[in-house]
Amino acid sequence: MSPRINSRALGRFALGSLGAAGLASVAAAQATFSIDWHGPTVSIPDSFGGVPITEGDILVPAGFTPAFGPLPPPGILISGGAAGLGLAFHAGCVGHPGGTPCRVEVDALSYGTDHTMNPNTPVPTGQYLFSTDEFAAGGVGPVLFPSLVSEAPVGDSSADVWIDGGGLPGGPLPPFAAPVGHLGYLDGDGLVSGSGAVYPGVGLIEPNPPGLPPDLGDNLDAFDWDPNGPTDIMPATGVYFSLDTAWIDPFLGIPNSGSAAAHGFSPSDVLWTAAPGGPPVLWAPAPALGLDIAGNQSDDLDALAIWENGSGAYEPSVQPYDWMTGATDMVLFSVRRGSPVIGMPDSIFGIPIAEGDILTTPLPTIFGGVSPFPGIFCAAENIGLSTLRSGNQPDDLNALDTIRFVDCNGNGIPDSADISSGTSTDVNGNGVPDECEIVGGPYCYCPAISAPCGNADPTAGCANSTGIGALLGASGTSSVALDNLVLTTTQMPPSKPGLYFTGPAMIAPVPFGDGLRCVGGGITRMPPVGTSTPGGVLSIGPGLAGTYGFLPFSTWNFQLWYRDPMGPCGSGFNTSSAYNVTFTP
Repeated sequence: MSPRINSRALGRFALGSLGAAGLASVAAAQATFSIDWHGPTVSIPDSFGGVPITEGDILVPAGFTPAFGPLPPPGILISGGAAGLGLAFHAGCVGHPGGTPCRVEVDALSYGTDHTMNPNTPVPTGQYLFSTDEFAAGGVGPVLFPSLVSEAPVGDSSADVWIDGGGLPGGPLPPFAAPVGHLGYLDGDGLVSGSGAVYPGVGLIEPNPPGLPPDLGDNLDAFDWDPNGPTDIMPATGVYFSLDTAWIDPFLGIPNSGSAAAHGFSPSDVLWTAAPGGPPVLWAPAPALGLDIAGNQSDDLDALAIWENGSGAYEPSVQPYDWMTGATDMVLFSVRRGSPVIGMPDSIFGIPIAEGDILTTPLPTIFGGVSPFPGIFCAAENIGLSTLRSGNQPDDLNALDTIRFVDCNGNGIPDSADISSGTSTDVNGNGVPDECEIVGGPYCYCPAISAPCGNADPTAGCANSTGIGALLGASGTSSVALDNLVLTTTQMPPSKPGLYFTGPAMIAPVPFGDGLRCVGGGITRMPPVGTSTPGGVLSIGPGLAGTYGFLPFSTWNFQLWYRDPMGPCGSGFNTSSAYNVTFTP
C-alpha cells in the first residue's frame, strides 16, 4: 500500500476514533493571528461561517491546527466586532477590499498566559516565536534553513512565523550576546515555497513580494501560540491587544490604518477585552511601557507577549523577572519602524533601540536604569534580525510570543530545529519529532451495528466473556532506528492464548469469530503465541521493526486474535480493536 493512500486512511480513522477528548488534545496547541489591511485575505469569506475577514478579527487555521497545503482560508475565532473584541468601527469594515485601510486593524495579540522565560530554570528556558514583514531580510548570526535568508528573496516570508534557533539564555541580552538565528516554524500557505522549504501553514496567501498595497499576498500581523488553545469565542483570560498607528510608514510612504486613534487610544497602549463584545479598555498605558515620551500617539507597539499575574490590573515590572514573584506582570514587546523611540538609548544597556528588538518595561534609575525608555530584553541580532547597529537595513519584528523550550529527544536541539533542519522527521506535521511519538492511532471499535451477536463495545473490540472488549494500544515510538514500539492489549479474558497479526491495509470491519477483523492486504502472523496475564493483558515488542522488517514511511495495521471459549457468540475466539502505525526513520 502506498504511503499516500496510507496517510489518507490514517487521517480518516484517527480523527474518527478520537472522540471528544481526543479532538480537544488535537486542538490543544493553537495558532491564532491577525493580518494587516494590505493583503488579499481581507474580505475573503472565512471557513467557519462565510463571514468576510477583516484586519480586526482574530483568526485560526480552518482545521484549528496548522497543516500542509493547499489549505482553505482561515476561520474567524474571535470577531473584531460586537461578538468579540468590541471594536466600534468593525461592522463598517466587514467586506471592504484588501489593500484599502479600515479603522479596525489589530496590531499585537496575547492572552496573558505566555511563557515567563524563567531564569531560575536550566538554560535554555524558552524560545521566541515571531513574524516579520515583507521587507525583512535577516542574515545576522547563524543562517539556518528555512529562514528569512531563504524565504524573503522568493516573497515567502511575511505570512510565516519564525522560532529562534534555540539555546538562548534568559535575558536581558545585548546585541550578539548569544546569537542563535531563527527557523521557519509556521508557513503562510503550507505549500512548497520557491526556496524548496515546506512546513505547516495557517491558510494565508503567498507569495507576498515587497511593494505598495494592495499586496499579492498576506502579512501576518499579530500572533499567539497558545498551549491551551482558546477554543471558545473568548478565552477566560480575555484578549490583550494593541491597535494600529495613523502616521506614515517610512518604507511605503503611505499612512497606516489609524485604528488606535479612531477608538480613542494610542497605538502604544495595551488594551484588554475581558468578555465578548467588550468594549476594549486601557490595560497598560504607553508611558508605563516607556513609549510615547515624544508625545501622545508618537510610538507604535507592534508585537506583544504577556504573562498577567491574575489580578486583572496592570502591575508594571520594574526589573526583569520580578514577575516571577507574582507581584508584577511580564510585558515584552517591539515597536514599529518609524517610532521615535527607535534610536533612543534603552534603559538597561544604554544602546540604541531597534525595531527588531524584544523590549521590556523601563528599568527605573533606582535599579540602575539609564533612560526613561524601554529596556532591551533580547536584541534583534540574537534572533537573526538585522539592525542599523549591525550595519544593515533594519528588520521589523511584527508579532511575538514566548513558548517553553521543548527538546523531546534530549539532544540539546529544540524540536523545531530538528524538524526544520531535517535531523528529525515529522510525518504528521504536528511539530513533534517522529522519534518522540507514535505516528498512527486506534480504530476498529465495535458499535452495535457491527457487533456479530449484539456484543457491542463502542470503545474497544467486540465484548468478550468479561463483558467488555479487548483494547489494543501502543507505547514507545514508531521510529525504526529506536525500534521501541510496544503493542499492548488490555481487557482480555484472563490466562488465554493470543496471537498478534499485521497487514498493510485498513479494511471495512469483517465479522471474525466473536469480533471484527479490520486488517487486510495480506496478513502476517506475529509469533510466538502469548498468554494473557490474570489481569487480562498481553504485550509484544519492542524489536518489532527489526523482526518483521518494517521500513521507514511504511504503514502497518495491527490486531490481536485470542481464545475465548466462554465468549458471547459461541465461536471460541475474538479480536481486539486495531492500531495503525506509520513507521518513521
